[in-house]
Amino acid sequence: MYDYAYSAYDTGMAAALIALAAAYWFVGLILYVITVMAMWKIFTKAGIAGWKSIVPLLNTYELFKIAMGNGWLFLLLFVPIVNIVMGIMLWVKLARAFGHGAGFAVGLIFLNTIFILILGFESSSYQGPLADQKEVESFEQTM
Repeated sequence: MYDYAYSAYDTGMAAALIALAAAYWFVGLILYVITVMAMWKIFTKAGIAGWKSIVPLLNTYELFKIAMGNGWLFLLLFVPIVNIVMGIMLWVKLARAFGHGAGFAVGLIFLNTIFILILGFESSSYQGPLADQKEVESFEQTM
């Protein structure tokens, strides 16, 4: 009736897929731990308790509070299309809040883990969510 025999090819392929999935999971876990360590440092620089970088939705709330001044804006990440715009705005404003420019913001958008590490462990200081408005005001005063 039914033949449930498995060949060596099937079990070998299954073992290879399991090994690949385990390696992928392990690399993802390492990247997550590295990112949490860098976020801990960023939170500490901004005067927020570092342990908040571990709690899943709380870390996003605090990151929005650091970058934009209003943490509840993270709820817009649940709205389709708006979430893409808000994600880009978050990284641009986070770069500005630590005194970096557009190039660093592009790095945060495309190479997130690397630039989060740089932001966390470099010597730049937190200037606040309105750092870019201070630049506009100082520019307007010179005119």
